[in-house]
Amino acid sequence: MRVFVTGASGHIGSAVVPELIQHGHVVVGLARSDASAAAVKAMGAEVRRGDLGDPAGLRAAAADADAVIHLAFDHATMMAGDFAGAAATDMAVVQAFGEALAGTGKTLIGVGRAPTGHAERDAVINANPRSAVARTIAGLTEHGVRAILVAIPSVTHSTRDRHGFVPILIKIACDSGVSGYVGDGANCWPAAHTLDVARLYRLALDKAPAGAQLSGAAEPGIAVREIAETIGRRLDIPAVSIPAEQAADHFKGFPFITLDITMPNAETRQLLDWEPVHPGLIADLEQGHYFAP
Repeated sequence: MRVFVTGASGHIGSAVVPELIQHGHVVVGLARSDASAAAVKAMGAEVRRGDLGDPAGLRAAAADADAVIHLAFDHATMMAGDFAGAAATDMAVVQAFGEALAGTGKTLIGVGRAPTGHAERDAVINANPRSAVARTIAGLTEHGVRAILVAIPSVTHSTRDRHGFVPILIKIACDSGVSGYVGDGANCWPAAHTLDVARLYRLALDKAPAGAQLSGAAEPGIAVREIAETIGRRLDIPAVSIPAEQAADHFKGFPFITLDITMPNAETRQLLDWEPVHPGLIADLEQGHYFAP
């Protein structure tokens, strides 16, 4: 297939693109800068210059492809405190793709989780401003699009991870002198190695049915306390409980410290014959690359 990939030079995209190419797909990667374009070209993909603020260009790119894998997101706007604005941009992108692909039977693979019918889980899903985008992607199956959703775990870890949950926790620990968690730290984050997630995307493209909801978590849930204790041990600083009333001040700029979610993966494994083979999160932390100068 000819596959148009947004976020092609990013953390996950930089693993997905080679995975697709190695299995016979032709990849066209969106690049908004010279550096991104060079990275996409170096992976063996074609380059299409543009950005998320150009719906017409995105529609044209989607129309020229057999499939679209949408990985890009306006993280700069989100980190500046405007998560809703970043989600609105993402919605416009998905709508552009939907317009280009409607009635074609072509594939759109997006990030997100569709409603589960479980009240507590859906409350967590719907609290994320991106949930409306996921619902829009899922709804495209009714308009002749092979739409597939991949739920990316909270921690997608590897040497490619520079700005995710783990690097943020490590920086906070280095700055504060303690590796913290909130309360008893029993809240859980799902996790997977970047290369296992990349393989899942390739299997989704090759085999997943329209309307599939896939779980990208190799590990459905790891207690945050265990993560913090591993970080503390590697940094040789204490792992400590931060009282809930002090959490906002201690974990400045990181409101997800109390996120508590698990992502079962049995259905995805069975559907796609997906078996994660790369190190789990704690083993990856123990390898030390997150703590290199």
